[in-house]
Amino acid sequence: MTTQPAVQHPPVPPRIPNIQPLPDPPTGLDRMRQIPHIARNQEMLQHHFRHRPDVLVSGDGYFCRIAAARSGWLKPDCVVAFGVNPENILDRNGYVINEVGKPPEFVLEVGSPSTGRRDVLVKPHIYAGFGVAEYWRFDWTGGEYHGAPLWGGRRAGLNYRPIPLQQDAAGLIWGRSDALGLDLCWDHGQLNLYDPAAQRYLEDLQNAAQRADAEAQRADAADQRADDEAQRADAADQRANAAQAAYVLMEARNAELEAELRRLRGETP
Repeated sequence: MTTQPAVQHPPVPPRIPNIQPLPDPPTGLDRMRQIPHIARNQEMLQHHFRHRPDVLVSGDGYFCRIAAARSGWLKPDCVVAFGVNPENILDRNGYVINEVGKPPEFVLEVGSPSTGRRDVLVKPHIYAGFGVAEYWRFDWTGGEYHGAPLWGGRRAGLNYRPIPLQQDAAGLIWGRSDALGLDLCWDHGQLNLYDPAAQRYLEDLQNAAQRADAEAQRADAADQRADDEAQRADAADQRANAAQAAYVLMEARNAELEAELRRLRGETP
């Protein structure tokens, strides 16, 4: 049997002290609709890459090439970067490319009334110009804001070449993100992430809690079955003990009857 070599990841860049944070981006009025999808996606990705300290999964902070050039700032819903020190970026409260030293590999935008048109027409050119390898759009409405439920593109010059998507008869739409090594799946208004290597979907907290509850219920049911078996075994032991006691009593009674019969016959014991 051969042993697979351990996967080597880039070293984490050093921590930068005394970073001056960028201001918090403004929050749109329609953010409440986006937040559940954004938070769920980040949660799954953070858990998936939890063993890699050189991976950033974040969103809601500003994204720009140079902090001094305020005109080029964007606010992506999810950013994933490899080979970085996440703490430096979180301390900065944003992703500044010339400070990090490289653009992120993946950006996702979630559709909304206020940003949908800009997500489709403007941001692809900016993200491609910044060097982002993959740009994805997810529209939980099915296409009201982005014109399509799901779209992904790989950088080709100053734009993106669409990533082929597949769709099944049940309406599931999915495509492969080479940057993440995952399939992004639009499933009736929800964005799911599938790991082809593990052949399973990534779990969110709700699914994990449901699975834990189901496992707890199965464990309780197994404990109940074990208790029932133990009670049946105890009952069987009690019946066996009662039968044994009855047999001993019967044998003693038979001995008494035989002794009485010999006495009546005048037989000498």
